[in-house]
Amino acid sequence: FFHAEAGIRDAQESRGLGDVYKRQPIKGESMPELSADQFSLIYNMLSLTIAAMFGTFAFFVLAKENIAVKYKPAIVCSSLVVLIAGYHYFRIFQSWDDAYAISESGMYVATGVPFNDAYRYVDWLLTVPLLLVELIVLLSLTRERMQDVLTRLVIASVLMIALGYPGEVSDNTGTQALFFVLAMIPFVYILRVLWKELAAEIAEEDGKVKELIEQTRMLLMISWLFYPVAYIFNLAGGTAEAAAKLIEVSKANVAAFIFVINLFDLGGCDNLIKKGYKVES
Repeated sequence: FFHAEAGIRDAQESRGLGDVYKRQPIKGESMPELSADQFSLIYNMLSLTIAAMFGTFAFFVLAKENIAVKYKPAIVCSSLVVLIAGYHYFRIFQSWDDAYAISESGMYVATGVPFNDAYRYVDWLLTVPLLLVELIVLLSLTRERMQDVLTRLVIASVLMIALGYPGEVSDNTGTQALFFVLAMIPFVYILRVLWKELAAEIAEEDGKVKELIEQTRMLLMISWLFYPVAYIFNLAGGTAEAAAKLIEVSKANVAAFIFVINLFDLGGCDNLIKKGYKVES
């Protein structure tokens, strides 16, 4: 999937988040030719994701009445998150299906209809603030304190996504790096606020509850690190070659790549070998 996505990024400049739904980020003519297995892999994974999102939404709705009143707002936020995400994945799924048609040779070729993966950022613009709201409403904060924390976190999350978007759609490495640094400012602020608020919650608890909150805090920090890591991989190329670049930037050497599963049709291993890397699978 990374290989396919790296090959279909559009050089067209974005006009900003306000035009994200209208933007055609990947032109039909720049879509790579795919085998039936390659096309079906992405098609089926998107289908699985949609089913998981809507299934989770149904579960949250049905389970809501069995949740204590104090925690119902969090369940409502969770329901909205998976519903919104499910809708956007469905739109991506439709766009992917429209962008390809099977040829007489059995390969999937571009139809000329642009593939719009920009729905991801629209999704994050809505779901990331909701995820923050979901967490904060579970903490033992006064109404005034909760409103203050939520206001700051929601603004910071919107800034993080808005600043990350221009770098994501740009083909210029300098632009990508600039907006990565800018987006990291609100990102670090969000993590700092969450760490501080959860630390205060931990100090008020004891026993098993305290242990669970501590584990939640660490899991939260680790999971949020996927945002900058994914961005860096996109900045470097989005493939195993990107990982090699990151390692080499740190003045280390890549001894070899070892893959448990090798999708030969993608040609990723051949590309690495051409670059001079040793590959085993």
